[in-house]
Amino acid sequence: MVEPQDRKSTDDQGKQSGRLRFGPQQRVRRGVDFDRVYQARVSAADGVLLVFGLPNDGPKTRLGLSVSRKVGNAVARNRWKRMVREAFRLQYASLPSQLDLVVIPRRREPPTLPEASASLVRLSADVQRRLQRRRPAANEGP
Repeated sequence: MVEPQDRKSTDDQGKQSGRLRFGPQQRVRRGVDFDRVYQARVSAADGVLLVFGLPNDGPKTRLGLSVSRKVGNAVARNRWKRMVREAFRLQYASLPSQLDLVVIPRRREPPTLPEASASLVRLSADVQRRLQRRRPAANEGP
């Protein structure tokens, strides 16, 4: 019987190399979390994506996807979701930390991976900037 290989690879010194993953701890999954992000009303958009954001209590940035039937049939919606998840996974180090991001497509045809990646990084930085401008105003008294 062949033993299954360890999911993480090791380098020459025996250290585990970091693999790019999109695990459950990086997903916005509950409806209340989606509602909380939407109610904050902090967003940024371009021709490819609309991104809503809100700081979270955890150490990681999380991604939620909302792809409606306006985008197309199930095949088209799943293609969008795969593209945005892959952009998130590859650009994770470039994204602001400790945010919940909810991403909504802005057009029917899915973007290329470089388009989705650039849009996600740019819009998440815009959302973070808008959140930082809002915070001082929330801390000031009347």
